[in-house]
Amino acid sequence: MVEATRGITDLVEAAHREIGGGPRFLGRPFEVPVRALSALAYGGVRAVTGLVGASIDFALARLAPLLGESAPGIDREAVLAALNGVLGDHLQSTGNPLAIEMRLRHGGKALELTRLALRAAFPQAGAKVIVLVHGSSMSDLGWTRKGHDHGAALARDLGSTPVYLHYNSGLHVSINGRAFAALLESLVEEWPVPVEELTIIAHSMGGLVARSACDAAAAAGARWLAKLRNLAFLGTPHHGAPFERAGNLVDLALGISAYSAPFARLGKIRSAGVTDMRHGSVRDEDWEGRDRFEGGQDRRRPMPLPEGVRCFAAAANKAGTEAGKPRSDGLVPVDSALGRHAKPEMTLAFTLENQWVGAGMNHVDLLSRPEVYEVLRRWLSDDATGVKSSAAPR
Repeated sequence: MVEATRGITDLVEAAHREIGGGPRFLGRPFEVPVRALSALAYGGVRAVTGLVGASIDFALARLAPLLGESAPGIDREAVLAALNGVLGDHLQSTGNPLAIEMRLRHGGKALELTRLALRAAFPQAGAKVIVLVHGSSMSDLGWTRKGHDHGAALARDLGSTPVYLHYNSGLHVSINGRAFAALLESLVEEWPVPVEELTIIAHSMGGLVARSACDAAAAAGARWLAKLRNLAFLGTPHHGAPFERAGNLVDLALGISAYSAPFARLGKIRSAGVTDMRHGSVRDEDWEGRDRFEGGQDRRRPMPLPEGVRCFAAAANKAGTEAGKPRSDGLVPVDSALGRHAKPEMTLAFTLENQWVGAGMNHVDLLSRPEVYEVLRRWLSDDATGVKSSAAPR
């Protein structure tokens, strides 16, 4: 616990310096005084930790006012998202105000799921709705990357209305899946016009949350599942990510924001959401009654893709060709992203035409590369074929 608290203290100090130093385009005018003050303040935290073994919460208490006072925006959101990705289960269980509450959002603002409020938020609401689900240690604002947003582009090209899920990615996938299923039920019920077609696009862990939501909806007899026409996965670790099995977050937070980079140090106290990515756990039974840090074999039962839904899987391969090594996007192996498994009963039945691999891309590139968007647009077009079949990919 002392080691964990020191790790939290280090990242809180790094985040404080990054935020407090001022804009980079102005040369970070406050960096020197902030560095001096933060060294004094956090040196005290480390001293207390060494003497009495202070808790993680003692260090986190220093971060809450800092983020509360900072101006809202993508950088603040990146810090909160990374913190929740690594420690979100602890934040929620201790009632910490930094814990993210699941919301459907648009433009970074939470949506009130009443017909009147949704009509005001979407005066041109259509019958086709796309819900975008972010990955671990990210937020809904991460869908806008390098000037591109898959949701906004699909709204322009296909006439769909995009809505974005914002959630605490440190919670178990199955907990988030049930909550997401409940939100979708309210969204479809209260949408200003009758929903004819619902599409979910999910990146990374978001795909596990989406599959879990479908499973929960089927068990509960939720009405929104009958509206679900398309389910597209971008770099989802359907059968796990080796980096989690090694107990290392590696570059999970990197490439998003300088503010989130320090959180990559905290692999040893990683959250339930992160450990769920060891094998791609999506149900309660996958983790209940087990030590989530304990190694061992994959004990999941097969969970097929939802019936009657067009399901698509995109993977990225850092190698220049699809056949080349490492056959991974740096975090998720291509086989895992395409649902392939050594056991036939565990393989997800994406048809060959509903699979795509982007060569020379990494995990985060799936959010912004034009090639990825063109594949999505083609898949989701009205004239697209490829209703899910039971044929397993080769």
